[in-house]
Amino acid sequence: MFLDEDKIVAPAFLQRILDRTLVAAAGLLACIAMLIGLAVTAHAETGPQKTGSPALVRPNDMNMGSLLFPAREPGFFVEAPRLKTDVAIDVTGPIARVKVTQRFENPSKGWVEGTYVFPLPENSAVDELRMQIGTRFIEGQIKPREEAREIYEKAKEEGKKAALLEQQRPNIFTNQVANIGPGETIVVQIEYQQSIRQSGGEFSLRFPMVVAPRYNPQPIVETVEFNGNVGFAMPQDPVENREKIEAPVLDPRENAKINPVALTVDLKAGFALGEIRSPFHQIDVTEDGREHRRIALKTETVPADRDFELTWKAEAGKTPNAGLFRQVVDGRTYLLAFVTPPAAPDPGTSKQDREVVFVIDNSGSMSGPSIEQARQALALAISTLKAADRFNVIRFDDTMTDLFGGLVPASPDNREKAIAYVRGLNAEGGTEMLPALQTALRNQGPRSSGALRQVVFLTDGAIGNEQQLFNEIAAGRGDARVFTVGIGSAPNSYLMTRAAEIGRGTFTHIGSEQQVAERMGELFSKLENPVMTDIAATFDGAEAEDITPDPMPDLYAGEPVVLTAELKGSAPAGKLQIVGKTGAQPWRVEMDIAGAAEGDGIAKLWARRKIEDIEAGASQRSDAAAVDKEIEEVALAHHLVSRMTSLVAVDVTPSRPAGEDLGQAKLPLNLPAGWDFDKVFGQDERQRVGDPANGRPLNPAIWEKSEAAEMEMLAAPTPAAAKLVAQSAAQVALPQTATLADRHILIGLLMLLFAVMATATLALWRRGIRDLMQSMARRHDI
Repeated sequence: MFLDEDKIVAPAFLQRILDRTLVAAAGLLACIAMLIGLAVTAHAETGPQKTGSPALVRPNDMNMGSLLFPAREPGFFVEAPRLKTDVAIDVTGPIARVKVTQRFENPSKGWVEGTYVFPLPENSAVDELRMQIGTRFIEGQIKPREEAREIYEKAKEEGKKAALLEQQRPNIFTNQVANIGPGETIVVQIEYQQSIRQSGGEFSLRFPMVVAPRYNPQPIVETVEFNGNVGFAMPQDPVENREKIEAPVLDPRENAKINPVALTVDLKAGFALGEIRSPFHQIDVTEDGREHRRIALKTETVPADRDFELTWKAEAGKTPNAGLFRQVVDGRTYLLAFVTPPAAPDPGTSKQDREVVFVIDNSGSMSGPSIEQARQALALAISTLKAADRFNVIRFDDTMTDLFGGLVPASPDNREKAIAYVRGLNAEGGTEMLPALQTALRNQGPRSSGALRQVVFLTDGAIGNEQQLFNEIAAGRGDARVFTVGIGSAPNSYLMTRAAEIGRGTFTHIGSEQQVAERMGELFSKLENPVMTDIAATFDGAEAEDITPDPMPDLYAGEPVVLTAELKGSAPAGKLQIVGKTGAQPWRVEMDIAGAAEGDGIAKLWARRKIEDIEAGASQRSDAAAVDKEIEEVALAHHLVSRMTSLVAVDVTPSRPAGEDLGQAKLPLNLPAGWDFDKVFGQDERQRVGDPANGRPLNPAIWEKSEAAEMEMLAAPTPAAAKLVAQSAAQVALPQTATLADRHILIGLLMLLFAVMATATLALWRRGIRDLMQSMARRHDI
């Protein structure tokens, strides 16, 4: 019996040892497999890809709405910085103070620098920049442009958070924010002053929300003669800072709207308010007294794809016709004055004959609603001509047609022919505006005695060579007056306003087909009734340092004289005198300086307009360096962003660790509402990302699916992704950090599966041995 028990116990003891050995071996294999998998995965994350670079992702990796830029590795993307904007506008009488808060969010796992191209009103005086990091605010400092750039670049290289605000045009700015950490949000606040526009008893302000793609003509080589021999000048680039005003643009057919904007207006008009309207956005208006209203967007945010406009009127019969405001800064007094002249006398007298050259833009950016608005507006204008008038129609895209080859009588047949021609125009091609303007100003023959020569320009102004246009108007205008009509949801208001000022005409904006009749009716009244000419301002009993604008423009029906002035002393006495002619009759008004109301921001408005005067006269001067110096001095003295000065803010504490790379991305923009993407960028893939050879703006290949609640996108690559990667990277600098991480992770998972299979095999082996031992024990027992 003892022997039997001994024979039975021995196999059981061996079985327990074998069991533990097999379990240990299986566990060891599983651990080895897991360690290999983790090591491979870690290598994928830290090996070929530099530490700190923005992580490459696939669309299926995302668990929330994200905007993705394609990387150079086909099928891989980089999460782009996100932007949200809050706008708070405070209107006090004739001045608006605007605070723009831009929130740059970095959703990626790396450090990035974001660049945002954005618009502001062309008459804005930008004077404040703050960068918020957590609960700390860092004030921006005004510096000469090159010095500010050097400070920013140095801070960026040292890993410090920094923001740089630069003016590329009076209505186009760039904000660069460096060293935004993984998952971080950097808040940048910008503040500016602007004056309120008044015309025909209606007050208005505009807040532009999107920079429309610009057509940028290529540099040219001018041929010059020296002593009869032909020599070649260096290439002249007609587009200043062309790379700075271009930004990626989303195709609205494949992308949801991005860059959400929240906006409020606190309106203290200074007079009893009547009708308040926003023609392009739905608003809620809350009354807070007869002179005070609070306005907010009806929806919490709107996409940045069209300009915001707000108009208001006084109660019936209570529109103010004059105003005088002052501000004392550093012992000097700055005045802001406006006065609306009476209507021209003798309304029964016959009006002057007119010679009108209509110029219509039918380039690709005018496609959709814009060309329809322009066709309607021009047809209506032609139909109002009298038989004694003369006219012509010029249309342009990247070609040009002079319909009649010169001015012709406005006979019924000619008007009918012109209207039929205009109604048949389609929008396509580039925007070569200069040849059309030259033809309108220089090639229409001599002006008839006693006639008014007028050039009416209908366009969205989507060009980058504005200065060329200004120079041509100044040089070739002669006795003509230039009137601009801005078409569409986001016109280039800087071009339109400044061209009208230089051309001694007016600017009219038509943002929808519903506004055509109303706005063109106002323009017709101005075309037929120049109310005041020969305007001048002087001070009696006070010493004025400078009055802007200089020279004073002509005025048209319903337009006020608006001027700013710098006076010596903090309490000047005397009177402001404004004189001019309404028709053939002299007109004069006096305003007592002592009766001026206190106002904020007037000094900065004066400085902004002083800079505009210097810029306007630059074409008549040969000393470009002296012009730049004058602009810099005025801007620095008044802490303003200008062509020669920038605002820079730097955190003193480095935040990006040494050795961490910094990715770069130019934040994309929406296509302005109503624009046709193919008409602007072309239908083939090369044109979609832009063709520098023909002056088209660049557009990186970005593909998203909409997620409206967040107003962001989840990228989904198209078959064209791989083809467009190289062109995309030319516009948006993306890290070359592609890895095979997903493949290595898959290998790790397969090894884990192998470990499980090995464990199962060993378990089967253990069971077989146990069965064998039991069989041997039974056999021995037998």
